[in-house]
Amino acid sequence: GTTPVNIHGKPILSKTGGWIAAFFIFGNEMAERMAYFGLSVNMVAFMFYIMHQPFADSANAVNIFLGISQASSVLGGFLADAYLGRYWTIAIFTTIYLAGLTGITLCASMSVFLPNQEHCDQLSLLLGNCEQAKPWQMLYLNAVLYITGFGAAGIRPCVSSFGADQFDERSKDYKSHLDRFFNFFYLSVTIGAIIAFTAVVYIQMQRGWGAAFGSLAIAMGVSNLLFFIGTPLYRHRLPGGSPLTRVAQVLVGAFRKRKKPFSSSELVGLYEVPGKRSSIKGSGKIPHTDDFRCLDKAALRLKEDGDDPSPWVLCTVTQVEEVKILLKLLPIPACTIMLNIVLTEYLTLSVQQAYTLNTHMGQLKLPVTCMPVFPGISIFLLLSLYYTIFVPLSRRITGHPNGASQLQRVGIGLAVSILSVGWAALFEKYRRGYAIDHGYESIFLTPMPDLSAYWLLIQYCLIGIAEVFCIVGLLEFLYQESPDAMRSVGSAYAAVAGGLGCFAATIMNSIIKSVTGDSSKGKPSWLSQNINTGRFDYFYWFLTGLSVINFCVFIYVARRYKYR
Repeated sequence: GTTPVNIHGKPILSKTGGWIAAFFIFGNEMAERMAYFGLSVNMVAFMFYIMHQPFADSANAVNIFLGISQASSVLGGFLADAYLGRYWTIAIFTTIYLAGLTGITLCASMSVFLPNQEHCDQLSLLLGNCEQAKPWQMLYLNAVLYITGFGAAGIRPCVSSFGADQFDERSKDYKSHLDRFFNFFYLSVTIGAIIAFTAVVYIQMQRGWGAAFGSLAIAMGVSNLLFFIGTPLYRHRLPGGSPLTRVAQVLVGAFRKRKKPFSSSELVGLYEVPGKRSSIKGSGKIPHTDDFRCLDKAALRLKEDGDDPSPWVLCTVTQVEEVKILLKLLPIPACTIMLNIVLTEYLTLSVQQAYTLNTHMGQLKLPVTCMPVFPGISIFLLLSLYYTIFVPLSRRITGHPNGASQLQRVGIGLAVSILSVGWAALFEKYRRGYAIDHGYESIFLTPMPDLSAYWLLIQYCLIGIAEVFCIVGLLEFLYQESPDAMRSVGSAYAAVAGGLGCFAATIMNSIIKSVTGDSSKGKPSWLSQNINTGRFDYFYWFLTGLSVINFCVFIYVARRYKYR
């Protein structure tokens, strides 16, 4: 059931897959992440400076877009596992992605899609006196933005799984190759992010918004071409039919037989098809476990079931175990939602901090929108040194051949994220005090020449380290632990956690603003647009407390989890 096939569905006899095929997939993911981060760092500014939308509304709109594009990744995973296969899902949605980026480029390049830019200086922007975009102009921008997000949702859960499919499970080096693949995969994500935070920002400053968004579309087009060129090299897994249908059958079957005891005289046994192969296309048989015993009733074969029962009445043990695995996996990605909240907050809050600081590096003045590149650089350096420094050192401590297990790496990432947010709170307290003491309280967009923005590098580098340990470990964990015919859905768990993090950050910001501020009394909220009168430090401490609680929950869940 798990035999790899070619694009025509025939079992593969010739040598395919491996690292050469994986590198074509890396290129597609690099361009997709470049576009994703390019939009996330530039779209807020585009909506504010060009479309003349309020800054808070622009940030919330982009956060919602990012959240929906990630949370809806389960749709792409479902289509890949059920009907299309991972290759065709990537091929279709990457084309949709390119169409959305082309639409955004047209919006930024053609004046008909933009509001009047005359008599709109920085003061007018801050006071809200610039002519806002017409409703139909915002409708067009949001439409192409969500087309882009829809394309990303289809690609994201499939690319890492499709890349991992290129390695032979029967090889003695399979686990080693898989471990290295997910590290190199995230390295390609990081390179895409670095390009987005540097080259794309530079193009925007020198050539304008149309050229910046156009560069993302060109990169996506080139990567699509390379992905299709690699088609003869790819290994494929047959789609196993609708995973949602199989899950529903288990739940219905268990409910129907909920009152049947396991010791019933009518009991024949737990049902499984004879032979070595599973009844689920693209899946091997899964041994029975004692977890979630209530679900086993869906596989209880009774005399009354007859010789050829409906799958809505009787399910196989493998089908029941698939549902058990999906349930057992849920708490692990759920514990990474907090890290995604922190990452989302950093995209806006730390940029607001950087606007008040000196971003000069010698004679070079670094644009504020380039600041998020530093987590990417720290990830790049860590992944480059991972196998030469971290693995040998940690192997001596843990005895694990890869230095640390997948869940240990997720735990390390969550622990380091606590240090990052704690440092952010300490530095923000100092930065705010410095601004007030030196007369910058009301001029929050004026950088303080004697306070360097490079103090932010500590929190940036720590969150980069946290991200690489947590997300890479999570992706590898979900791929290896998911059922054979549900690996795209399993990988979508990570993207859904990212989307929920974006939504949670938006909701949290709204609650904090309403609870801590009172406009009628002139009391600014913790997240005031004037960062010097707000209390970002209190908010960072709040995030630190939530991160500590989340880490404790993860330790409890991880210690109870049993690997397949």
